[in-house]
Amino acid sequence: MLPSFLFCSFVVIVLGRIVYTDAVMRRLLRCDWNELIGKLETIPQMEVARIGDDYLNPRSNQIEIEPADIWTAIGGLEGVRRMRRNARVLIALAAHAQRWNFTESVIVMERMRRDAMQLQRATLQITLRTCLHLGSLRVPFHLHESTSSYYLMTKRLLTLYQNSHSGLYPRLVVALQGTNPQTTTAA
Repeated sequence: MLPSFLFCSFVVIVLGRIVYTDAVMRRLLRCDWNELIGKLETIPQMEVARIGDDYLNPRSNQIEIEPADIWTAIGGLEGVRRMRRNARVLIALAAHAQRWNFTESVIVMERMRRDAMQLQRATLQITLRTCLHLGSLRVPFHLHESTSSYYLMTKRLLTLYQNSHSGLYPRLVVALQGTNPQTTTAA
């Protein structure tokens, strides 16, 4: 009786999470460009770029950045959660670019979705391991994975906007750096 209850509970939680995520994405896709930019939460982009570049482009000293430095640089658990929430907005911004460059934006958006899945898996691992105090040895690896996934998403989006809509590109750069522009117009 108890195993079936646990299984049913697990299924309900997973289905609820899927429905919630779908509803959030549908809501974001209905937003205009200015609303999406306003939903971006502050992330230390320079630190994310430094950590992401270190992870994606290994150098001779591959243990240069200490896990405690990464944790502090991205803002701890709340920083990881902000990256996960921003990931949805970044995907919606890529979908918005379909108006100007359909073919490239569809491909970029799919790549970003895959990066976001990696980010979500790493975030889940970090959250579980931090809250339950289990296997803290693996947390730095998940921190690197989540940060590099977010870094890739921002790089893909910026490149897409640079190629597709150079008028919005500077405002997107400013928004991703954490200071939303005061005057933005919808394209």
